[in-house]
This record gives sequence, C-alpha cells and structure tokens, in this order.
Amino acid sequence: MAGTIDKRLSDLGIELPPANAPAGNYVPFVRTGDLLFISGQIPVIDGKPAFIGTLGSELNVEDGAMAARTCALSILAQAREALGGDLDRVVRCVKLSGFVASTPDFGDQPKVINGASDLMVEIFGDAGRHARAAVGMASLPLGVAVEVEAIFEVN
Repeated sequence: MAGTIDKRLSDLGIELPPANAPAGNYVPFVRTGDLLFISGQIPVIDGKPAFIGTLGSELNVEDGAMAARTCALSILAQAREALGGDLDRVVRCVKLSGFVASTPDFGDQPKVINGASDLMVEIFGDAGRHARAAVGMASLPLGVAVEVEAIFEVN
C-alpha cells in the first residue's frame, strides 16, 4: 500500500531532511537492476556538517550513534529521491557500511553504527535487517565523526 513508510515516519515523528548534494565528482545514488546504492552520507543538520570530532576523544558512543542515525536519515532522503518519492518501493535494506573516525584504542564502532541500523529496523521492520560493516578510520570528510553508505533492494 503506497504511503506505508511515509505513515510510519510520520507516526514516529521523523521528518527526512532534503537530499544532500554530492561533494565531489560522483552521484548520490545509482540504481542497477533491483539494487539501489546510496553514496556515503555524512551527518548534516540544517545544511551544515554536524558531529565534528573523533570517537574516543571529543565524542562518546552516544554522540556517534546519533551521528550515524543522522547519516541514515540522509540515506533515506537519497533513497526517496531515487525512487520518485516512494519509499514503499524498498524491498529490504541489504547492507550498511559505516565508517567511524576514532582513536586507535576505540573499539565500539559497532555500537556507533547501531544508530543507523536501529533506524532501518525501526522504519522497515524485518526488511530493515541488513548485513553490515563498521570500520574505524583516522579521519573522515569535513572532520565529521561518521559516514554511512547503503545498498537497498527495490522494485
């Protein structure tokens, strides 16, 4: 039924942000067959990079999880754009890859990326369960703490 995901978003009090413009020579999404690849999204709030810093230094796990959730909202905004405004066309979230700017001794990258994973399950239910990577990085673009990319199966 069309509008199911929009209703779920509304019921949860979630408003998707505008889709972010690419920051380089790439496209924000690519569809091939029944797969939709969303380029890495950084946390942007009110048009500005947010959650600046490094996990294990300036930011804690809760900050990182909120940054990952913010990235996931941008992923959904890109998916909505790619699917002509109809997120009901998402069959399932196949995979998320999360990158966490962290100190060498920080080992909670999976807990950080749970912020994105939890949102996918919250929105899509079982279809939001996915394969995943959560990787520590020395730094990320514009100094943000987290970047997340996604693959969806769509119809």
